[in-house]
Amino acid sequence: MATAEKMPMLAEGHKLLSDELHRLKTIERPEVIDAIEEARAHGDLSENAEYHAAKERQGQIEAMIADIEDRLSRAMVIDPKTLSGNKVVFGATVHLLDDDDKAVVYQIVGEREADAKRGRISYNSPLGRALIGRQVDEDVEVTVPSGDRYYSVAKIEFI
Repeated sequence: MATAEKMPMLAEGHKLLSDELHRLKTIERPEVIDAIEEARAHGDLSENAEYHAAKERQGQIEAMIADIEDRLSRAMVIDPKTLSGNKVVFGATVHLLDDDDKAVVYQIVGEREADAKRGRISYNSPLGRALIGRQVDEDVEVTVPSGDRYYSVAKIEFI
């Protein structure tokens, strides 16, 4: 029997998931139940588009609830401030220099927390995987869809 793999995430990501689950259970689910009841009142269900749309939406909501509950049950919440060391790990904020000595900063986060525009990359992304375990002054080569990229680790922080 397979065991459920733990999913690392930051406290912020855990709270966002918990809030989303709460919203789905307390707002979305009751609304769709009301919509189904209202559509049932219109009579013949075989040709009732409102009923079928509401039932489809109910299935989507229940699937989202199950997915979020699964993620939360497997969550391993990590606070970067409690970490230390000289290697890149989950939660670390990494200062890099690219080929042109341009500084870029990324925090290694969970898959659902990733947002490259905010400088947050997934530990499972090509760059995230290449950075894990690296130390200051190490060079990193990563293959991304746009081609090979080269970085040098300038600084590692746990903030």
